[in-house]
Amino acid sequence: MLLAAGEGSRYDGPTHKLLAPIDGSVVFERSLIPVLAAGFDEVIVVTGACELGRFIPDGVTIIDNPIWDEGQATSLAAAVDYLQAGLHDAAVIGLADQPGVTTDCWRSLRESNADLAAASYEGRQRNPVRLARSVWPELPREGDIGARQILRARSAEVERITCSGNSDDIDTLEDLRSWS
Repeated sequence: MLLAAGEGSRYDGPTHKLLAPIDGSVVFERSLIPVLAAGFDEVIVVTGACELGRFIPDGVTIIDNPIWDEGQATSLAAAVDYLQAGLHDAAVIGLADQPGVTTDCWRSLRESNADLAAASYEGRQRNPVRLARSVWPELPREGDIGARQILRARSAEVERITCSGNSDDIDTLEDLRSWS
């Protein structure tokens, strides 16, 4: 699942940051392609501030978050509400502004059986993360925080999945330039 609902307010380029060109595509596409290739039962994109429909292929579930401006937790809550009605026992969640996360990283998190798992890049815990159904009730439903507080509070339980690639997110025009 990709969270792609935010405004990207720190990005001062001519488009929304997810629509910024990178390596012949846009940031959002570069982030979505590895998710699609990782073999998930269902791929979900949570949208909001930016129209991404033309970049989302058939078969991907789109969840619109109409209150995206109230923080990242609302996007996570919208996704969890959807998931709880289904048969999924876990979700692997990442951010649409991290185009350097590899297919292997997504796949490794998918294959984990841990209730809590997180990608680890050179020893630093980052996104994406795997959250089992048992922890979904603990997730915040408001504010600009995702699963970070659960991962910190239960850090001894987090399986760290060593990933290659690049976990840097694109928040500013300078961040985008570092990818060129």
